[in-house]
Amino acid sequence: MAFGMSMKHSIVFLDRGTLGAELRAPGFPHSYQEYAATPAQLVAERLRDATIAIINKVPMPAETLAQLPKLRLIAVAATGTDIVDKDYCRVKGITVVNIRDYAFNTVPEHVFALIFALRRNLIAYREDVRNGAWQRAEQFCFFTHPIRDVAGSTLGIVGFGALGKAVARRAEGLGMRVLATDFVLAPGLVDLPTVLRSSDVVTLHAPLTDDTRNLIGAEQLAMMRRNAILINTARGGLVDEGALAQALQDGIIGGAGFDVLTNEPFCRPAPKAFCLSRSIHGNSPIRRRRLPPAGY
Repeated sequence: MAFGMSMKHSIVFLDRGTLGAELRAPGFPHSYQEYAATPAQLVAERLRDATIAIINKVPMPAETLAQLPKLRLIAVAATGTDIVDKDYCRVKGITVVNIRDYAFNTVPEHVFALIFALRRNLIAYREDVRNGAWQRAEQFCFFTHPIRDVAGSTLGIVGFGALGKAVARRAEGLGMRVLATDFVLAPGLVDLPTVLRSSDVVTLHAPLTDDTRNLIGAEQLAMMRRNAILINTARGGLVDEGALAQALQDGIIGGAGFDVLTNEPFCRPAPKAFCLSRSIHGNSPIRRRRLPPAGY
């Protein structure tokens, strides 16, 4: 099923409210309709005449795609495409594209924001000051929480693609030792257990697939050092969050910094030593300027 530019395309953006960016108009004949959000029961209806669908967080399973015979292209306004049934699209000739060079600076910077916040216990000390604990102290020095340097520590990277490598470069600049693992074998990489056992910080940069779902569970968390922290700015679902909550409660690991979860938004009280920020790295000005046009 060829994707041609000579025909007039119908473009529908199903969840425009998830993207704080201006889209450049495509340079081919088209009509354009956008919705701030689209519940699952309205996806097929809103895409009934669409040849191009733009989505960010709206799932596109096979049963929905089967109702859309005119659809030629699904443009995911992010990097992860696990919300689309790509096997069905491959069989039916529906092209699936994502954003290349997504958040190439902002994801690594956000990783280190979380690392510094947890390694140096910035949030815990801020709460102490807000609650008056420092003000009641008898002296200036105040050591209610451990403060650990980033320099000289070991960073383990799970998923050594473009973003993983960008994190590694910054880590080396800060004086960290870097260990990395990936699902594609390459010189210099180690296996996952080695990363988990040897790292002070483990950061995830893998896609979410059937093979990586719950990649980090109770068994893997138990391999980590007692004061290690786990960072996930990749995909919700890479970590068994129930096992993580238990590990934090039991002191199996030292902390965790996430901005992605299996179910979002997060509606339960956060466990101790868990730093959760919303997915803010996708809305940096530079990242927004690099978005491709609506029709790619």
